[in-house]
Amino acid sequence: MAESNMSLWRGHERSSWIRLRTLILLRWVAIIGQIIAITVAQRMYDLQLELGLCYFAIGISVMGNLTAILIFPENKRLSEFENFLMVLFDLLQLAFLLYLTGGLHNPFALLLVGPVTISANVMSLRSTMIIGGVAIFLVTLLAQFHLPLRTDMGFVMRIPDIFVFGNWVAIVIAIVFLGAYSHRVSSEVQSMSEALAATQMALSREQKLTDLGGVVAAAAHELGTPLATIKLASSELIEELDDRPDLREDAALIRDQADRCRDILRNMGRAGKDDLHLRQAPLSTVVHEAAEPHLNRGKQIHFDEGPAQGGDVQQPSILRKPEIIHGLRNLIQNAVDFARTNVWVEAEWTEDWIAVSIMDDGRGFPPHMIGRIGDPFVRRRRAESDQKTRPEYEGMGLGLFIAKTLLERSGAQLKFANGSDPYQTLTDQPDRRGAVVRVIWPRNLIDAQIGDYPVPSGLNEKFQV
Repeated sequence: MAESNMSLWRGHERSSWIRLRTLILLRWVAIIGQIIAITVAQRMYDLQLELGLCYFAIGISVMGNLTAILIFPENKRLSEFENFLMVLFDLLQLAFLLYLTGGLHNPFALLLVGPVTISANVMSLRSTMIIGGVAIFLVTLLAQFHLPLRTDMGFVMRIPDIFVFGNWVAIVIAIVFLGAYSHRVSSEVQSMSEALAATQMALSREQKLTDLGGVVAAAAHELGTPLATIKLASSELIEELDDRPDLREDAALIRDQADRCRDILRNMGRAGKDDLHLRQAPLSTVVHEAAEPHLNRGKQIHFDEGPAQGGDVQQPSILRKPEIIHGLRNLIQNAVDFARTNVWVEAEWTEDWIAVSIMDDGRGFPPHMIGRIGDPFVRRRRAESDQKTRPEYEGMGLGLFIAKTLLERSGAQLKFANGSDPYQTLTDQPDRRGAVVRVIWPRNLIDAQIGDYPVPSGLNEKFQV
């Protein structure tokens, strides 16, 4: 469910998140800066500029801003195409001003990188490449075609051609590098944000599923109406059966039992929220609960629990946290998805740590992807054989990201390897040649009895019925 939701979220263009007001404010800043630069160049350095054309170019930007303010609401969100046109307009306007003021001989030519960086942060890769291509084309034109900068005495101000070429190379490199870097960082931040949202959704869902008190409260709410109807009808029958004592007693009994059912449901809802037995469970019970949804999916899941060398014989009781159950469930699901016939889930413990290992007999993790396991939205090209054996699978790596995030939140450390790798140390059994995942917790973090967060011992309060 979380992966399908994320695929829908990723279908939305990032540009639709940008308000028109934001770009209008940026354009006002650019307009003020352009006016200041032209005024300083003319008044302080006596440069002869085509002031009419320069102010005409600036005036177009001013008119565009005023038109956008008057026509559109302040909270308007730009579409991909609208954002593209806004940035392209700013790029062309800046290039025209540079054409009027010396081209690449003008040190402000470096500002052509700005629109490309903005597009890389808020638009798709295709739009960014178009904006970057237009910027490089304009820089190339400005290196050859421009109006020269002249002093009040008519001298042309220019830099040597080798420096012009150097400026062209530097700006082109800046456009390519900063555009690619900004787009990459922005995409990764977006992916991480969406994946963390999916993780929170998964944790919230697991919390609801484990909240017995909430389930009972919902049942009490749903049963409230029919119980009230039964009570009302029985009360009316009591009044109508004054001349039939035997039937009147039966009606009174029905009313009393309806009240008793109401009180039982109310008290169960209160007690379920603080049920001590729901807050802890033996390690094997938590592991079996995590694997339960995948027991009948055509793969054999083998369980093995026992103390590691030097560990206590008695099995620990651990905190029954939703993030632990859901994280292990995702890892087991991944093993079942890729296993040929068998999946092994082993739990072991010592006085210092508790570990769960999940192994399968599939093909294992792609070697070149092991270092990226746990990153959200990691896709790899599916082989033809994989498409035939698992045509319905469209994994994005989000399940492993959610599992890794939730388990690390509980204090665990995760290790990934392939059983077929001769240098791995997570398993030494040749039949378990597929993927190997080992989850290790410091015992004090999840032990429900002797850890840092022990569950209070004692008896649950009795239902007041």
